[in-house]
Amino acid sequence: MKQIVDGYFRLLKFLVFLCLASMVVLVFGNVVLRYVFSSGITFSEEFSRWLFVWLTFFGAIIAMRDHAHLGMDSVVSRLPVWGKKLCYVVSHLLMLLCCVMLLKGGWVQTVINMETEAAATGLPVSLFYGIILIFGVSAMAILLYDLYMMLSGQTRDDDLIQIKESEEELELDDYETTTDDTHAAGAAKKD
Repeated sequence: MKQIVDGYFRLLKFLVFLCLASMVVLVFGNVVLRYVFSSGITFSEEFSRWLFVWLTFFGAIIAMRDHAHLGMDSVVSRLPVWGKKLCYVVSHLLMLLCCVMLLKGGWVQTVINMETEAAATGLPVSLFYGIILIFGVSAMAILLYDLYMMLSGQTRDDDLIQIKESEEELELDDYETTTDDTHAAGAAKKD
């Protein structure tokens, strides 16, 4: 099962790369064609916008698995373990509710736009809204898995705050720890 999940996320990372590379080629190619040859790629602007939306949702799924989304831990980090667990469960339930609403709205928009064609590409507009369904299902699976791990006691207390600090904060913490250790060692030598 782990191999399937890891394969799914490798696919998502490849799709993020593919979307980004395609956007660069389409936009840059269109600029060159317009200024050098006075022509252009008709569907470039519309399809690039679609690729950007897909890239954003694929990236959000990957970030959700890695717990890399922004958050605020100043209150939760000061709570006792039971308070952290309570906040963890409540936040996951609220996010699951948001996913359900996203799925419902995404499904309605996808169905409504199945017969509608995009102006420049001629593709069904439901492809544009369909990414919401992929995000909703993936996000719900991640949230349910995390919730199961916490409720079954397989989550460490350190993992109850699922915010990754920025690299600058981590480097600052390492520097402060090293500096404190150096000062403590120097004080111990003097004694």
